[in-house]
Amino acid sequence: MDLASILGIVISFSVVVVAIFLGGNLSQFVDVPSILIVVGGGLAATLIRFPLSGLLGAFATGSRVAFKHKKSDARSLIEKIAELADIVRRSGPLGLEEVEISDPTLAKGVQYVTDGYEAAFIRDAMERERDLFLERLEEGQRVFKALGDSAPAFGMIGTLVGLVQMLANMDDPSAIGPSMAIALLTTLYGALIANVICMPVADKLASKFKTEELNQSLIIDGVMQLRGNKSPDAVKEALISYLPESARLGIQPSEAA
Repeated sequence: MDLASILGIVISFSVVVVAIFLGGNLSQFVDVPSILIVVGGGLAATLIRFPLSGLLGAFATGSRVAFKHKKSDARSLIEKIAELADIVRRSGPLGLEEVEISDPTLAKGVQYVTDGYEAAFIRDAMERERDLFLERLEEGQRVFKALGDSAPAFGMIGTLVGLVQMLANMDDPSAIGPSMAIALLTTLYGALIANVICMPVADKLASKFKTEELNQSLIIDGVMQLRGNKSPDAVKEALISYLPESARLGIQPSEAA
């Protein structure tokens, strides 16, 4: 699990709840009409922009990617692929069958090599899967960004609705309070949903898009090195360009030669 995302959301809502308790009662900040306006309206406006299947898929992708920490990084992938290259050099492609690989993309590429597929087929298949996965990530980011834009807008709409109801019932003091609650709480709900959930998840998906694009391109090139029966040193030399300068310092020149 990605503890940073979970802790950020929990702490954000906790700060608001604690502030509410210090100044009043939590029940004062729960208003069903306001929730309906912000949540229902925001989802409906987002649904207009995207098909239902894309919306459901985006929520699934967002929750899975934004809150799941993937441990694979470029450096560890290079080391793993170099290890696999050493196995291929010593035992041939069939020697990879007993190797346990945690990264699913690399595991699939290694399976292609073990099964003896042609290099062109392997590259085409893996590049197609990479592009489709990145497309799903991008779609998820767009959906969460759209919802983050819609929630504050419907918060403002709720504020206007509440003000209209309040002004229309100025002669009835009992109606002023509920109307003012709608006016203020919709703005609060919209701001919380947008700034604590939707926009942070959209930004995290954008960040993971760049990371996954680099890692999966690295894996594809690495698998092609395995298919070409390259030595571990040649594999590191071919893949080291994926690492930033600071991450290359731990690799000895002899290893990347």
